[in-house]
Amino acid sequence: MLEVFYEATFILSLLLAGVYVYIWHKHFDVNFTMIFTLVPVACLGYYLSSVAVTLDGAIRAQQIIYIGGSFLQLFVLMSIFNLCKINVPKWVRAALFAVCAAIYASVLTIGKKDFFYKNVSLDIKDGRAVIVREYGFMHTVFFIVLAAFFLVGIITLLYSWFTKKDVPRQILLLLVIPDAICVLGYTVLRNIYGTDIEFVSVGYCMAQVMYLLIAYRVNLYDVGDTVIDSMVQEEEIGYISFDFKNRYLGSNAVARKIVPELNDVAVDEAFGYKPSERKIRHFLEAFKQDPSSNTGILTVHDEDNHDNDRYYAVNVNYLYDGSRKRGYIITFNDDTENRKYIQLLDNFNEDLRLEVEKKTQHIVSMHDNLIMSLAMMVESRDNSTGGHIKRTSEGVRILVDEINKEGELDLTPEFCKNVIKAAPMHDLGKIAVDDAVLKKPGRFTDAEYEEMKKHSAEGARVIHEILLHTDDEQFKVIAENVAHYHHERYDGSGYPDKLKGEQIPLEARIMAIADVYDALVSKRVYKEAFDFERANNIILEGMGTQFDPKLRTAYENARPRLERYYSSKEE
Repeated sequence: MLEVFYEATFILSLLLAGVYVYIWHKHFDVNFTMIFTLVPVACLGYYLSSVAVTLDGAIRAQQIIYIGGSFLQLFVLMSIFNLCKINVPKWVRAALFAVCAAIYASVLTIGKKDFFYKNVSLDIKDGRAVIVREYGFMHTVFFIVLAAFFLVGIITLLYSWFTKKDVPRQILLLLVIPDAICVLGYTVLRNIYGTDIEFVSVGYCMAQVMYLLIAYRVNLYDVGDTVIDSMVQEEEIGYISFDFKNRYLGSNAVARKIVPELNDVAVDEAFGYKPSERKIRHFLEAFKQDPSSNTGILTVHDEDNHDNDRYYAVNVNYLYDGSRKRGYIITFNDDTENRKYIQLLDNFNEDLRLEVEKKTQHIVSMHDNLIMSLAMMVESRDNSTGGHIKRTSEGVRILVDEINKEGELDLTPEFCKNVIKAAPMHDLGKIAVDDAVLKKPGRFTDAEYEEMKKHSAEGARVIHEILLHTDDEQFKVIAENVAHYHHERYDGSGYPDKLKGEQIPLEARIMAIADVYDALVSKRVYKEAFDFERANNIILEGMGTQFDPKLRTAYENARPRLERYYSSKEE
């Protein structure tokens, strides 16, 4: 009966170990493997003990049993530490193993020394050999160590339950069972119901069942391992590994398809020195020089049809063995669809940008034409200034160009564009001047002159209203300043606000020269056109009083172009 029972538990332990081998994964905790190795050994010892007919055979069976008894609880405790993510120093693990090894060394002295068993003999009971033993002090040590391992394991599980949110609760509950079974097997379940059957072997098998459940479940919680395994299964992802001497370690089929040269490279052979291999060596060298430079793009061309070119996102990282760096790993992720989508998006954005630019330019052109039309409409009411808007706009353009050439004043391209664009608006305030004054065919009286002077401030107000909602704030300010202050004088005797010197905005100072020059060289109802020499003398005399003296050189440089322009208008 005993032989059948122990034989059955031995066979069951082998079957459960076989299941473990079947589901084994490289990421399984090594302590699991030790447990599934030691349990069948211990169960074999119980079977051999049941069929022993000599004292020597019985002792050998006990020594086999205690292989499991001495070490199983240690590996159970180590598995608890690992699953609860508690780092145990190497010297502690070594010390605990040494304690267990010392206990087992005393087991090997059974029948020779009195360390583990003081006395051991074989008795015949009901026709069956039964070992009779008197325990020594090392057997007491064995139970103390067993109890200590169990207590530390339970404390660890309780600590993890209440403090470690990243440890799965199901695993903690499952771990309690094998830990308790192994201890209870040696303390409570050894003999029940007055039989000679020791149920420790049954407890071992139950522990195996629990560890199978734990092993099956535990890898799901290891995100790093499951992600790596999932990536490896993806058909689009390739990987190549190298040691620190650039020797090829291995690759998957996807990588060999992407880099066909790998098919001709033997494991441990140096890689990256042939011309066809340098594209991969390039990624490694960049990573060695700067580990942050670990990404890139590898293009695989289809010589027959470039539309079938493939693009792979390359990532280089260290190859780890546990926490140790052992080399490099290069991964290739097919990024073709993303690249084509980005290219399509870029093309679309470029087309959209050009279309928006075209529409914007059209709107700007309409805006400029509207301003010019409004200015010309106002000018058409003034009998004395025909063509004044266009001529002064060109005069401003010539002056700005010469100011830039001189380089004394640092004008931005945006400022220059806005001043030229604003020039036609400088007399827009005349829209508010009474026709009787504006169309008078002669000189103004003092009262009429005062009425006419209102056009500068009124022009600024009108422009402010017209450009109130424009996005171009800089142009609005310049346009208002040109209209408002182009009749101010550098000595402070101008109008409407009697500004002096550089209180007058630069744009208005430039406009003043162009405005007065046109008035001098053009025919008006109250005067004939002055010749260029006379007009030039008046402008130069006004430098420092009416005009900004810092603009004198620019004006003098602009004079030949101004005269050519006005001469062409006379023709």
